[in-house]
Amino acid sequence: MRFNRILLSATLVLVALVVQVTILGRLQLPGAVPDLMLLTVVALSLVYGPTSGALIGFGAGLFADLAPPADHAAGRYALVLCVIGYAAGLARPDNGRFRSAWGPMLTVVAAAVGSILLYVAVGALVGDTAERHVGLGGLLFSAVLYDLLLAPFTVPFIMALARRAENDPMAVDAGGGPTQGADVSSGWLAGGTGLRIGSQRGGLRLKTARGRANRAGRIKGIKGVKSVKKL
Repeated sequence: MRFNRILLSATLVLVALVVQVTILGRLQLPGAVPDLMLLTVVALSLVYGPTSGALIGFGAGLFADLAPPADHAAGRYALVLCVIGYAAGLARPDNGRFRSAWGPMLTVVAAAVGSILLYVAVGALVGDTAERHVGLGGLLFSAVLYDLLLAPFTVPFIMALARRAENDPMAVDAGGGPTQGADVSSGWLAGGTGLRIGSQRGGLRLKTARGRANRAGRIKGIKGVKSVKKL
């Protein structure tokens, strides 16, 4: 993994862990809790691919296992997020771009369901079944619901940051405007949140460039007319 990729991933994971422990984990919601760590791993995996996604997931899960007030076996969540990161990385399109919000949305749903099932399965293997009192159905429903509500505010932002840190040519072209293979999060931003940040910025730049060209043409035309008159 590149240094800037490691630095950004570690920073985002640590921020997500702090928010998860200090805010989301204290909400006392029925069923599961919104899993910002999971969404961070999914977003980074959708940009970096399966190998980096698995490494990021393992590191994020290990931090979560060791951070208080963790009450489960160490390594349990690391294994879960490692698998989820790898699987989410496989969902990354070949051209690095989602055409609509459905791609990331379905990936978040699959990750939420898969994380709960894997967490319960690993807990059964190690004899840790503390979540049985909630019920598997309630855990699955609440996990999907909470993660879907939180995803539009986190996933596109994290994916855009990852693209910028990579200096990915699919995010911006040489002139600073968006290319046809725009940021992989553009589909989610446009379809899921209604924001079209990249296209608006590129449109403004294009209009500015055209205005400057028109002004330069008018100035040259006026100078040419004056030269003719002098002759």
